[in-house]
Amino acid sequence: MNVDNLITDQRLHSILQTSHQACDQAHALVDLIDQNTSDTLSATQKAEISKQQSLLLATVAQLRGLNRHANLAARDTKAVTLEARQTVDKLHLQLQNLYYEQNHLQDEIAACESYDHKYRQLPLMPVDEFLAQYPDQATDDENALLFARIDHERVERETLENQRQELLKRKQKLIADNKRRKEDLANLDNDLEKFIDAAKPIQKLFEKEA
Repeated sequence: MNVDNLITDQRLHSILQTSHQACDQAHALVDLIDQNTSDTLSATQKAEISKQQSLLLATVAQLRGLNRHANLAARDTKAVTLEARQTVDKLHLQLQNLYYEQNHLQDEIAACESYDHKYRQLPLMPVDEFLAQYPDQATDDENALLFARIDHERVERETLENQRQELLKRKQKLIADNKRRKEDLANLDNDLEKFIDAAKPIQKLFEKEA
């Protein structure tokens, strides 16, 4: 494949064309010198050789200028490429961090979904019974419905706890009343025994008279 077809940069094309031109001029100058190998050259021959030399030097100077500009452009391109590469590396690192964060969040979500939370163990009212009792909750999504059932369970438990506390108070009162009555009965027994003991002399007196 021709080298000219591989180069797409216009500056490099100009360098390559100027290089070909300088090469052709150098060959022409060599051929001209080879054709005039005599010791004595005419003024016309010397003028032609001098002309070809001047053309070659001008072309070489132009080639040097183009090469210098190409080097500066390559340096600038390299700097731009380096900056772009650093930007790409930074974005790639950010992308890797996002992938890592995504995987971490997915693991956290999976852990939360598989976590055996205590609310799963609550004896909540079945959904169909709850909706039958509270039809206004039928349009709620799954989470809202779950929160409503948990709140219903909380209210029910608070109500039962209040009833238990009331029953406990009544029980304590009944225990206290029962204890007081037992004490009253014990005191009554003591009084009765004292009365019987006090009545024994009178009973003996009646027995003697009989």
